Amino acid sequence: MALMLACGVLSLVGIVLIAVWGGVGVVPPAATASGGRVATALRRYLWWASLVVTTGLVTGVLVAGAGGRLIMRLLAATSPDAHGSLTEAGETVGRITVGGTLGFLYFGALPLAFLASSAFAVVYRWLPRGRLAGLLFGLLLLVAASTRLEPLRSDNPDFHLLGPAWVALVTFGLLVLTDGMATAAVMGWYSTRLPLAQRGRRVLTRYLLTAAALVVAGPAGLLVLAAATVGAGLVALVALIAPSVSGWWLSNRTRVVGRILLAGGALLALPGFVSAIDDIHP
Repeated sequence: MALMLACGVLSLVGIVLIAVWGGVGVVPPAATASGGRVATALRRYLWWASLVVTTGLVTGVLVAGAGGRLIMRLLAATSPDAHGSLTEAGETVGRITVGGTLGFLYFGALPLAFLASSAFAVVYRWLPRGRLAGLLFGLLLLVAASTRLEPLRSDNPDFHLLGPAWVALVTFGLLVLTDGMATAAVMGWYSTRLPLAQRGRRVLTRYLLTAAALVVAGPAGLLVLAAATVGAGLVALVALIAPSVSGWWLSNRTRVVGRILLAGGALLALPGFVSAIDDIHP
């Protein structure tokens, strides 16, 4: 009971963050002429990496983690005949434990949250400003990712174990939408508070704490830390041999092409999404 109460409080905090910060757009760091070309590129890369990681950690705990656990408890309550059965993850239906919750957070919620925050950092320029950005991003996650990754993967046997199917579809669908809006809200707010990496104990401590949080976040965090390290090397290489790439990425032409790709990708993913929903709830 205490665990579910904690999840409820965390989920409520996530909703409040959406309400308060939902209209704040991402504000990239101002261009700076200090330091060399490679050093400047690395500082900006560290800024983005810290922004993505912090957003993923916050939304992974408050939305995907706490919200997902609450939905699992709801589905267990609406499926009394399934109590005692094992889920795809090897958990016993009807038993909500601290170990199971941490396992869900480490191996389910946080990996997906890191993917979502990384995706938003790429596509936010192609979305409209304000609260609509988070809503549209949530819809993109729902149509393009939810039925191919989680939580609406149609080949998940748990949908045949727990029900009713419409409850699972509605609640998990709302969870994905909420995660998209929370990702936009947290990243937008933190982008206005995070300074570029520079000398100074307070700033360096903030970046070091972000890296330490990845270690605590388990396998997904360690994988992100390794990917970020490799990414830093690639950024330095690009800044050294192809400095014009950043200008190309920020151009209006790239923004228009990105919007076309987003719209086209969503349309292409829509039939698969509808088919997966039909499989879950024929």
